[in-house]
Amino acid sequence: MTGEIHDEHPFLLPVEERDPARRLRGRLAAPVTIVTAGEAVNRTGLTVSSLVVAEGGPPQVSFLLSVATDLYSALQQSGRFVVHVCEQAHRERSDVFAGLRPSPGGLFTGVATSASKWGPVFDDMASRAYCTVAYLQEDEMAYSVLVVGTIDEIELHELIDPLLYFRGAYRRLG
Repeated sequence: MTGEIHDEHPFLLPVEERDPARRLRGRLAAPVTIVTAGEAVNRTGLTVSSLVVAEGGPPQVSFLLSVATDLYSALQQSGRFVVHVCEQAHRERSDVFAGLRPSPGGLFTGVATSASKWGPVFDDMASRAYCTVAYLQEDEMAYSVLVVGTIDEIELHELIDPLLYFRGAYRRLG
């Protein structure tokens, strides 16, 4: 006995009523990244796992983003952003930037950052891409819109223990 009242979430729809596309997405392991943009007091960020890197031609990153986020507004204003690749050590920060964990004082409180022309850079997240917005879908009625960024610069460091998202939870490789 685990001490829980229910085996499953009490408001979870029966399997036959769940969205099949969402169920398919849940079966795909996704990288956990934090995308940051903006300057000084207008800096913001968001945990993003719906991200794809495209090669061949100018390298690009694409991801889905809600129009209701501060990041969407920051991308409209600045036209630039930074994609940080999360490791297991960044689980709490990922939760903060996903809005799942409180952060008294703001998202960046207690986090060492440096300013760049693309937005805030986390000093302890060494694998990252600096991007310029190439396409930002403008559809106020959509839940999520497509963002495409051209990668201007890349910094890569050894990534031993990446943070992954699979079936509603963080996971480890292996």
